[in-house]
Formats: sequence, C-alpha cells, structure tokens
Amino acid sequence: MTYPFFAGLLFRLARLRPVQHAFWWCSLAVVVVLAMPRIGSPAQLWQNGLYDALCIIFVFPAIIFFGASGAVRSGAAQRLCRFLGDISYPIYITHYPLIYTYTAWVATHKVSLREGLPVAALVYLAAVALAYGCLKLYDEPVREWLRKRVLVGAV
Repeated sequence: MTYPFFAGLLFRLARLRPVQHAFWWCSLAVVVVLAMPRIGSPAQLWQNGLYDALCIIFVFPAIIFFGASGAVRSGAAQRLCRFLGDISYPIYITHYPLIYTYTAWVATHKVSLREGLPVAALVYLAAVALAYGCLKLYDEPVREWLRKRVLVGAV
C-alpha cells in the first residue's frame, strides 16, 4: 500500500531533468533488481521481505522517475519502447500460466540449468508472442469498438 503513496509523493515533489540513455540505465536497473533470486537463508525470510519492500518503495519509483526523465530519439529505440509499452499489459495478464507451468516442470523433474535454459528461452518467446497476439486480436479491437460506441456520445 505504500508504493502509490511514494510514487505520488515523487510525482509531486520531484522535477524531471534530462537523463542521457535513461531507457538503457532503467532497463539495466530492472534486470539487476529482478535477477536477485533471494536474500538470506530460509531461516531468515525477513531479509528477502526487506529487500522486496525496499525495491517496491524506493527502487521502482526511482526507475520510473529516471525513465520518465529520458527521451528516446532513435527510430529503433522508439519502436522498441512502443512495442514494449504496447505488450506490457497483455504480458502482465498472460504470463503467469506459462511461468507456473515452467516452474512446476523444473521443480518436479529436477531439471538442470543446462536442460532448462533452452525451454526458458522458449517460454519467454511464447510469453511475448502470446501477449502480442492478445494485443492485436483482443485488446486493440475491443478498445476500438468501445471508442466507436461509447465515446461517440461523450465527445
């Protein structure tokens, strides 16, 4: 519940300043934060909880702030950012079954990293493809349908 508070506070108090290569710095920060599998031992789960809380309260709002401070100028980077932005919600909604199926397979069959990595890459590509399919076949058509029928009288 504290994330919206700190994000709103950051929005009201901070002023955006230009940040060079903000997209790449923020991407690196997200990878670093999410690559940390677990902090502490199973006997000290509070350490992992503290890490998660610090990331949610401080690190993610900072990443959003720096990302909003950047400008994307090259055409390729603009297309990449547009694509990632377009699939962000569909991937958020659809990736869980793929991840849980993969995780169950790895845990049940005691799959090694060498065996599991190619399948993980396929799961990643499948998640992106599924999200893109949902965007093009459901999300965009439904938004267009709603725009035509709901917003016509509201304008």
